[in-house]
Amino acid sequence: MSDPSAPEQTTGTPVAAPAARPPDPAAALSIRGLWKRFGQKTAVAGIDLDVPRGSFYGFVGPNGAGKTTTLSMATGLLRPDAGTVMVNGTDFWSAPDAGKAQMGVLPDGVRLFDRLTGAQLLTYSGLLRGMDRDVVAERADDLLRAMDLTEDKDTFVVDYSAGMTKKIALGCALIHAPRVLVLDEPFEAVDPVSAANIRDMLADYVRSGATVIVSSHVMDLVQRMCSHVAVIADGQIRATGTVDDVRAGGSLEDRFVELVGGRHQTEGLAWLRTSSDSD
Repeated sequence: MSDPSAPEQTTGTPVAAPAARPPDPAAALSIRGLWKRFGQKTAVAGIDLDVPRGSFYGFVGPNGAGKTTTLSMATGLLRPDAGTVMVNGTDFWSAPDAGKAQMGVLPDGVRLFDRLTGAQLLTYSGLLRGMDRDVVAERADDLLRAMDLTEDKDTFVVDYSAGMTKKIALGCALIHAPRVLVLDEPFEAVDPVSAANIRDMLADYVRSGATVIVSSHVMDLVQRMCSHVAVIADGQIRATGTVDDVRAGGSLEDRFVELVGGRHQTEGLAWLRTSSDSD
């Protein structure tokens, strides 16, 4: 492609746009020159990103920043207009089956086969991955217990609450023990007790050598949970590194606001202020 700032190809194998450096085969996820446009809107504008193996990696940005679009292209849910994605040294878009075999994905706005029960959905997910049925049954029981869904295992997923649906979807992403786990807003609608248990489980998973990438709007959660973080705004990476490096001695939330901007004055909302004369 002659001009990577204006990618035109939208079908077939994505074109690798020129990058300052090649992808890192030692990284769990290595992205170079990733672009995506929707009509006249550029959602992702030439992103380069390396996620170290064995890291708990936060991916944060304001609404409309390009987080979900980037993660969708990195996991095979959306085809890039241009760029390269490598998963543990495998070129994802040249060998998508090999890339997907290493990944577990909890996408935003998850859609499930919700006319199955929770236990059936986990079983289906494991068998779809080619796992042995006995192994699937054992892991499904373990995941139902870890997600506090054992009592609801025979309930149709369509009848689950939003939080329960999120948890069973996470179980489906985990059942094949992927080496790279990509989670888009995994704690949204999940109750605090379940969220704490899931965080502990994911922390143990990372300590075992897996890589977890989590997108979240909750800066305090990312600061406490993650070892590394990337800040994205307007389809571009604004900062990457360890959480301590990115927050630069302050809170991650303050640093995030500084990087992405957008804090507005509220003088025009004087009518919201209480008044002692209102009685």
